[in-house]
Amino acid sequence: MKNTRGRVVVTGGAGFIGSHLVERLLAAGESVLVIDDVSTGRWENLDAVKDHPRLTVIESRVSVLSDLENHVAESKQVFHLAAAVGVELVVKSPIYTIENNLRETEAILAAASKNSTPVLVASTSEVYGKSSKAEFSEQDDLTIGPPHLGRWSYACSKLMDEFLALAYHKEKQLPAAVVRLFNTVGPRQTGRYGMVLPRFIAAAKAGRPIEVYGNGEQTRCFCFVGDTVEALLRLSQTPAAIGEVVNIGNTEEISIHELARRTIQLLGSPSEIVLKPYNEVYPTGFEDMLRRKPSIQKLENLTGFRPTTPLSKIIQATAETI
Repeated sequence: MKNTRGRVVVTGGAGFIGSHLVERLLAAGESVLVIDDVSTGRWENLDAVKDHPRLTVIESRVSVLSDLENHVAESKQVFHLAAAVGVELVVKSPIYTIENNLRETEAILAAASKNSTPVLVASTSEVYGKSSKAEFSEQDDLTIGPPHLGRWSYACSKLMDEFLALAYHKEKQLPAAVVRLFNTVGPRQTGRYGMVLPRFIAAAKAGRPIEVYGNGEQTRCFCFVGDTVEALLRLSQTPAAIGEVVNIGNTEEISIHELARRTIQLLGSPSEIVLKPYNEVYPTGFEDMLRRKPSIQKLENLTGFRPTTPLSKIIQATAETI
């Protein structure tokens, strides 16, 4: 029988980021319990560690797991990564998005509060909404679009996750922290739900046209998954992060059109770049943000770490698994 005392719980551990986190935790000597309904994740993401003696997996939604409270009470840390992912899924399935984000977070926080188990809740840069600032800080006001546009349901549901986590911290003294993840990329990420870099890489490797939505002038910052995991681990070990909201991302900014061009160049692809209007891809009224650059000064102040993996290396590492 496995010793479950003092283990780490990772919800969404079969997902892209979650699977990398699980590998790091196991390599560090931790025992890990993964809870995942594999609605967007894949058990194949854990193939490298599937037979590890300190890994336990449960296929279930967090909110319907009957003994969730016991699992969390026996653990020393929870990383709550389970969530709806990808713009395409968010826009096409708003009910699932809202219910999944709210119910799963509520369930994990309630369970953790019974034994004051520390929780790190993953949120998203989407909560910054329609802000036009050049750089997004955790102290910024948030401007969300109207409720009839599905994209904002995701941002609002994740923002409610943040409010709930901080409320549990304030009212029940739960050691909870929130991280706002900006675009994270790397091996195992797929273009299944509209993720831009793996979609570009798949097209480039096949020699197909690379479709850039909109005019391609919108900019993003892409953070290597290994850097994101390093930040998560460091924050979980930083008492000063409790009760805080912290950005995690890279600050190397690039336009989506230039990302397509660089992908073609690095992979030696014959692909062409084709601009595709938003109305051919998303429902009427879809709004995209012109910039998504994080301020990561708070992360660096708390942990002494900042993501620095260059984009060229990220593209090449991601391409190896697509």
